[in-house]
Amino acid sequence: MNTAYKQTCFVTSVFEVRKLPPEAGAEAAFAGRSNAGKSSAINALCEQKRLAQISKTPGRTRALNFFAVDAERTLVDLPGYGYAQAPAALRGQWKALIEHYLSKRRNLRGLMLVMDIRHPLTDYDWQLLDWCQAQALPLHILLTKADKLSRGAAASTLQKVELSLRARKRDASVQTFSTLKRQGVEQAHEVLDAWLGF
Repeated sequence: MNTAYKQTCFVTSVFEVRKLPPEAGAEAAFAGRSNAGKSSAINALCEQKRLAQISKTPGRTRALNFFAVDAERTLVDLPGYGYAQAPAALRGQWKALIEHYLSKRRNLRGLMLVMDIRHPLTDYDWQLLDWCQAQALPLHILLTKADKLSRGAAASTLQKVELSLRARKRDASVQTFSTLKRQGVEQAHEVLDAWLGF
């Protein structure tokens, strides 16, 4: 297992496109529906409890949060999408920020798409999958909260997601993931390692 992620530290929060950090080194981003367990997944991958802030209120991540693994590698936590109670103007602002980052960021190497294994492939997820396909951006799906299902049910959901992606010709790798049981951490690290050049 790559222990470099243990040294990851928070760098900055960005609310506006013009305040994005310089494009240096390699970046991997995390996206997902609010409540999918995105912050928990980042914390598990970095073996830290409070690196990415976890809120009991979904939709609280309103900025692009940058975390430095080292001087040449960065993880980026994108605002959660699909949270209906956020004001429309704010949702529009998040959408514009995310779309600019994903389409214009030249040092972005891949996107980890986080989905609750009990509610995979929502309309919002498909929109992002389709968009990444059009951008030719490498994408890996984490089916989080796998501990909430039996092993058989989790394996069945994984297979269904893989079949759905194949049917719609979407090029993305998929795995199950559990923060609680640290399931799938090494597999996710392998993907990040390839993207970030470890």
